[in-house]
Amino acid sequence: MSDDKVTVGIIGSMFAAELHIDGYRRLPHVEVAAVAAKTVEEAQPFAEKYHIDKVFGDYHELLALPEIDLVSAAIPNFLHHDVVLAACEAGKHVVCEKPLATTAADAAEMVAAARNAGVRLMYAEDWIFAPALVRAREIIDEGAIGKVLFVKAKECHNGSHSIYAQNKKYCGGGAMIHLAIHPLGWVRWLKGQEIVEVMARMSPGGDGNLLHKDYTGEDWSCAILTFEDGTVGLVEGNYVTWGGIDDRVEVYGSEGSLHVNLTQGSPVTCYSRPGLKYAIEKADMTVGWTRPAVDEWWQLGYANEIAHFVDCVRFDREPARGVRAEDGLALMRVLEAVYASAQSGRAERVKGL
Repeated sequence: MSDDKVTVGIIGSMFAAELHIDGYRRLPHVEVAAVAAKTVEEAQPFAEKYHIDKVFGDYHELLALPEIDLVSAAIPNFLHHDVVLAACEAGKHVVCEKPLATTAADAAEMVAAARNAGVRLMYAEDWIFAPALVRAREIIDEGAIGKVLFVKAKECHNGSHSIYAQNKKYCGGGAMIHLAIHPLGWVRWLKGQEIVEVMARMSPGGDGNLLHKDYTGEDWSCAILTFEDGTVGLVEGNYVTWGGIDDRVEVYGSEGSLHVNLTQGSPVTCYSRPGLKYAIEKADMTVGWTRPAVDEWWQLGYANEIAHFVDCVRFDREPARGVRAEDGLALMRVLEAVYASAQSGRAERVKGL
């Protein structure tokens, strides 16, 4: 790191990489110097769009650059483990997209590798930085709704175009690990406690799915969570929701309740006969009445999340609770209990606590 500037390399050049570079480009003290993908040809359009000079078809070449301080692992889930281990070995700080890995064992190895290398491994959970959810936490913390009794949270949409998200071999599962990981991480962060037991239901994948018979992972899922103090939460993730991405939170307390519509609560309302170019993520049409997002990625917390991670590198700070590598590992252990419960039909204890 030179002159207080953080130099970044991005591994990946698709949707997640767009989220990361949007956050980096908002910061005057950051330079995105390199991008790597499966091939140079795959990375080139991203590099040209964002004026990145160094383009690689092998992420090891990016990691060999001495000027790189921080790496974003914006790649499919099954690649997280190997890329993070290589980045740690190269002495680079890492931001890893959700989920941290596809198994708890891999996640534990990643956490240990970062600790042994003396680098920061940061877990990218944007909900914790979403302005509306930050405000909700402030309201709860001041006691405005009394003691928290029950929490519900969900992320749902109509399905992913990524072949990696559609196949549990690459994703680690389906809608639970790919979508519900957000509300799962947020509810755990909000409570400030570990999830000790889960009871889950989900579609079985393939022909047993509700809608997406070509997805090998589940297209609908939910889990009841029990925390250390006995409090119960409910999270849902599904690929059977039309009309755009639907992220919502409900918190019920002894003195009130709180509701947040994170993705479909724009202050802009528009009626269009020909349709807009864009309204919100996963909306398959924009004809008629819509509520187009104003600054969608800021609203979802991505910009503030990236700024936090950069500051952790610039000022040698520990990441906040909820976005530490250990938090990503804890969630992998919860996810494994969720999938075990869906299989057994019984409540399952979370291992490793």
